[in-house]
Amino acid sequence: MNYYLYALAVLLLILWYNRVKFIIWSPVLAVFVYLGCPDKMGIAVYLTINILLLIEPIRTALISKPLMALIARLKLMPSISQTEKIALRAGTVWMDGEIFSGRPNFTTILSDSYPTLTAEENAFLNKEVDEVCRMTNDYETSERRDLSPQVWQYLKDNHFLGMIIPKQYGGLGFSALGHSAVIQKLATHSQALAITTMVPNSLGPAELLLHYGTQAQRDYYLPRLANGTDVPCFALTEPLAGSDATSIRAYGIVFNDNGVPKIRLNFEKRYITLGAIASLIGLAFTLRDPDGILGKESDLGITCALVKSSLEGVVQGRRHNPLGIPFVNSPLQGMDVIIGIDDVIGGMDGIGQGWMMLMESLAVGRGISLPSTCTGGIKLSTKVCGAYATVREQFGTSIGNFEGIESVLGHMAAMTYMMDAARIFTIGAIDEGKKPSVINAVMKYHSTELFRKTINDAMDIVGGAGISLGERNLIGHAYMGAPIAITVEGANIMTRTLIQFGQGVIRCHPFAYKEIEALGSNDAKAFDVNFFAHIGFALGNMVRMILLSVTRGYIYLPKSSGVARNYERKLMWTSATFSFMTDLIMGLFGGSLKQREMISARFGDVMSYSYLLMATMRRYKEEGYSKDSEVFMKYVGDHALSNIQKAYDDIAHNLFSGILFAPLRFYMRLNRMGRPANDQQLHRLATIILTQDEKRDALTKDVYVGKQLALLEEAFKLHNEAKPIVGKMKKAIRAHALPKAPFDLLIEEAVKKSVISKAEGSTLKKAYLLKQEAIQVDSYDVSTFVRD
Repeated sequence: MNYYLYALAVLLLILWYNRVKFIIWSPVLAVFVYLGCPDKMGIAVYLTINILLLIEPIRTALISKPLMALIARLKLMPSISQTEKIALRAGTVWMDGEIFSGRPNFTTILSDSYPTLTAEENAFLNKEVDEVCRMTNDYETSERRDLSPQVWQYLKDNHFLGMIIPKQYGGLGFSALGHSAVIQKLATHSQALAITTMVPNSLGPAELLLHYGTQAQRDYYLPRLANGTDVPCFALTEPLAGSDATSIRAYGIVFNDNGVPKIRLNFEKRYITLGAIASLIGLAFTLRDPDGILGKESDLGITCALVKSSLEGVVQGRRHNPLGIPFVNSPLQGMDVIIGIDDVIGGMDGIGQGWMMLMESLAVGRGISLPSTCTGGIKLSTKVCGAYATVREQFGTSIGNFEGIESVLGHMAAMTYMMDAARIFTIGAIDEGKKPSVINAVMKYHSTELFRKTINDAMDIVGGAGISLGERNLIGHAYMGAPIAITVEGANIMTRTLIQFGQGVIRCHPFAYKEIEALGSNDAKAFDVNFFAHIGFALGNMVRMILLSVTRGYIYLPKSSGVARNYERKLMWTSATFSFMTDLIMGLFGGSLKQREMISARFGDVMSYSYLLMATMRRYKEEGYSKDSEVFMKYVGDHALSNIQKAYDDIAHNLFSGILFAPLRFYMRLNRMGRPANDQQLHRLATIILTQDEKRDALTKDVYVGKQLALLEEAFKLHNEAKPIVGKMKKAIRAHALPKAPFDLLIEEAVKKSVISKAEGSTLKKAYLLKQEAIQVDSYDVSTFVRD
């Protein structure tokens, strides 16, 4: 009898692990009950419960309806406002849904789009983008606080401001990847140049017109935006409304002008990029119709309109100074500015649709523009530091040979690989028409934070060469610009604590939003179906979590190859754990979950690092699971899993703190998902960027190599070529054939004594002279440096 019970128990675990429907595993459980409890009363109780759960009308009447009343009375489900509903419905669920599922489909994940540039986009990147970078002297731009007139004209003439506009309207019609690649490369040379180009191609008039404008609006404005006749900006942020865009005070009043309905606008905006020079302002405001001219409603909601800066009442002419980075960023005001209904984006149909437009269009800023700018900055930091740490010497050796520097360089290399993988993977989804709003928030947060970390590390490595501003400084302005990326499109503290998991738990969970909607509409049938499906989902994830945990993921057969197989197993384990614990905290906190921001942030960390690891695995597969990519895959895998483990530790520390949960906490410490990468991995990664070869070039692809960086790269190259020559001289010094002295002072003597050849002496002399030139910093005459 016991053998049958064991076999049935195993069968039940298998069924629950695979989340089969209740109607399938219920008979198996019935046999288990019968064999384990032959008492007739026990069987009768089980059958009664079974019938109650299986017959939907009975279940709905006896369980679901009373439960709905209880949930409403105890406020166990969060209330969702209309604006929150619009934000939640905006965009689509993508890889975030896989993470929340508890059972990610790696066949789908590993075959999802990982795009490449078209020939046309590549040509533009290597010609027009290189040319505008050559034309832009970043230090002079900083000093004059604007791009030169020649650069502005080149951007307009070559349609940089219209990359996202289709060719039929005169734009470049680039893919999201093409758009991203241009912004990324510009950011490796000049933050001001990148931001100036980025904004017209992000959330603004062109993006909104393409998706929501009338045909007449598109036909008129898009060609003007594509060729730079109109310079656009988008005015959303206000002194009293930042991240909380629903609180905007800018307003429009509908009035009757000789029988024609018009709108009188009043607004005060700030932090508006290109605001001071824009000829076409995209404006977000709340629209009111107190006299009912357009219909019965008086409060028409957030609306977006196109406002020509030449209109009476528009006040431009002032600029902010964003940490000295000289892109145009400005306040804007409007006093009794008159526009027509035709100026509303979408015309009459666009009235009151502004919030929806904004939420659906934020994908561009969060998913493309900011990750591209920041990945460019990360690549630049990695390329510069690899070369500089080789050329710069202390205590007779390159500073890159010190383990402290090496550990930082290794981490920079791996994070460059990971962030570029995530950038391309995310953009592949956007190019396919998806709008993964939660993943875009993940990308915004991690790309900007990683850029901040990387540029700080770079400043530590290059030291005074990063601090002393001037034409020789390769990273100073990037360092100054890092906090700007942190604050825009939703400040990072709020992105981590409110958006990633806060929106994801409702938007991406298979049942949560459906249950909330059913409760809101008092739809007992819909609630019943989704609630009991949710119960089965949670049960299956609990069993999956336990079995994957005790087997450390080895119960699962991975779809990937190479070292990724182990990380796929761990991701399957963490997804099941994440999904079950998500259901657990929804049950614990109910409607107050939105206010538990610190817990939410930690769950967001689990979700976001899971995504970054998925993206890296996708790149690893795209590269054919190559040996060269293996070291990156291993480091990123260990890095992501250790951060996931830390998040789980912090969750357990805060949620399961009593003595009752001590065994659980002990088990979690004993059976860890991951630990940080080891020193050997860091050494291998650092070696890649300290060696001038195709692996380093691939890692830092599309960094613009201007005059100063070319000089550093040449010094880097000659330094490596001179290493064997220096080795001969060191050997001669140890043998007392040469005296102890700086090598550059011994070159002629070494040649005379045939320690090295004349050609080797020439190479060594050139390497020293070039190194000396490459590590110089700018200085200025005191009489002209100090300003009156």
